[in-house]
Amino acid sequence: MHAALAVHPASGNGAAGRLMESVAARLRPVVDRLDVLVADTVEESRALMTGSRGAGLDLLVVLGGDGAAHEGIQFCAESGVALGVVPAGTGNDFARALGIPGEPHAAVDALARALAAGKRRRIDLGRVGDEWFGTVLCCGFDALVTERANRLRWPPGPRRYDVAIFAELAAFRPRPVLLRTEVETLELDATMIAVGNTPFYGGGMRICPGADPEDGLFDVTVVGNATRRDLLRMLPGVRSGQHVTHPMVRTLKASEIHLDGSDLPVYADGEPLGRLPIDITCVPGALTVVG
Repeated sequence: MHAALAVHPASGNGAAGRLMESVAARLRPVVDRLDVLVADTVEESRALMTGSRGAGLDLLVVLGGDGAAHEGIQFCAESGVALGVVPAGTGNDFARALGIPGEPHAAVDALARALAAGKRRRIDLGRVGDEWFGTVLCCGFDALVTERANRLRWPPGPRRYDVAIFAELAAFRPRPVLLRTEVETLELDATMIAVGNTPFYGGGMRICPGADPEDGLFDVTVVGNATRRDLLRMLPGVRSGQHVTHPMVRTLKASEIHLDGSDLPVYADGEPLGRLPIDITCVPGALTVVG
């Protein structure tokens, strides 16, 4: 087996760079060849992955956070190469959704055992144009929170999202949104819309608690014309998924979604995807993952 370990050294405030050698040492005994690809930019990362593919790559292991996993998803969905994830970032929501241990050494040991046992599975991905996503696409209040959290340098970890939430609460107002699926159309003033291939975003928030990346459908969480007081009452339940019982929240399932109506920002896997309007497709079995 020819494997590559893609490392984003800055992930997790430098944790990925510090873990690189020990993670590689745990992988080498279970593969025939291991390329270590160290990249500081998206462009550099993609170029290194493409080079390894030309040499007959079978498996890409990503050491980093959700941004690094997002880059791995782009490469693997297009190439057919299997993906493994060793979480070493801030949110680690993709790894969490796949049931991967949160501690990096435990994660790579579990990956090594799965490789030895030949354990692989195929999961769905979301697609917007040429961009794939593995976790949640969001627009509205939650996208603005992600935008602000990405700019913050303190506090570290998921607490950045908590700070960003309260900063955005003061200014945000619901906007008119058109949501059209293959079975229904909604026109409403919306606070936020989350399209989940998996349940988590923002470092463990269960925004789409029923999302299953193997059912061929998105779980969509729509928060309607909510006041700041509504949001404050709702937010504590997002960690557990209890927010979906709030009267302002509606959930639905769909495989094709069109969003329009306002010039709201859109994020997926914590990465910017522009603004509305947007078309989103669930692609069943688009990615092979090890573990």
